[in-house]
Amino acid sequence: MNNQNTKPIRIKTITEFHKLRGLSKPKHPLISVVDYSQVKHLPNESATIFDFYSVSIKRGVSKMIYGQQQYDFDEGIMYFIAPNQTFKVEIDEAYKPSGWMLLVHPDFLWNTPLAKTIRQYEYFGYSVSEALWLSEKEEATISGIVANIQEEYHSNIDKFSKNIIISHIENLLSYAERFYNRQFITREKTNHQILGRLENLLTDYFNSDDLISKGLPTVQYIADKLNVSPSYLSSLLRVLTGQNTQQHIHDKLIEKAKEKLSTTDLSISEIAYGLGFEHSQAFSRLFKSKTNQSPLEFKQSFN
Repeated sequence: MNNQNTKPIRIKTITEFHKLRGLSKPKHPLISVVDYSQVKHLPNESATIFDFYSVSIKRGVSKMIYGQQQYDFDEGIMYFIAPNQTFKVEIDEAYKPSGWMLLVHPDFLWNTPLAKTIRQYEYFGYSVSEALWLSEKEEATISGIVANIQEEYHSNIDKFSKNIIISHIENLLSYAERFYNRQFITREKTNHQILGRLENLLTDYFNSDDLISKGLPTVQYIADKLNVSPSYLSSLLRVLTGQNTQQHIHDKLIEKAKEKLSTTDLSISEIAYGLGFEHSQAFSRLFKSKTNQSPLEFKQSFN
């Protein structure tokens, strides 16, 4: 049976997740560490939406569909799901799944700095194909932190428990960010291919009529053309070049603007229109913010 068009299942609480997946009642209603080998999945089940955060290391899953991406889980990798994201897991009966899942409801983070800062971790917006590959040492570090979280909420809860657990979660997220940074660097060939494709894509776009008809390319447009998520692309570019995707788009725009200002007799308004700006004032503001010169000052320097 094909369930691709079936409405996703929304799981609102961690207790509901435990019940649906055949697990015993969680020790804490807002946070849980789950042994993935104990999680029950049904054949051809619908996609799922969590109302809570999930951080996982899984093995033995046939494939996972996340947005429009599909990824095979022959080896264990780590991935992150934020509330309201749709995903689907398909289990291959030939494999026995293993690993763990850390589930954290947003209510657990209420009135703590992490409630806001967790949104800054862009890997919660990455697709599955951009998951984090860990070395054995890195996985041991992450799994050790998760074990500490599990031990803390299994102990007698006191006034210190929440702050200690929050501290462990912050530690885990910081390590994940470090390991992603390492992955951006060590996957040099793949990542520099993305940089090359980005440069070619922007060059072709700025040399076409798309600027006039569509305006500046959006980050989403660029990411879609490169088959990566917008968050992953910006994170990758910041690590490799120090600039995010939007800054790369603006740099290409300024490069094209300088070419037109220095080699043509077009007016500032005509150049702005040709670069996709409805109002020349917006173009002039951006140009000056990037070059410390107005377009007119730059053009006059060539006369």
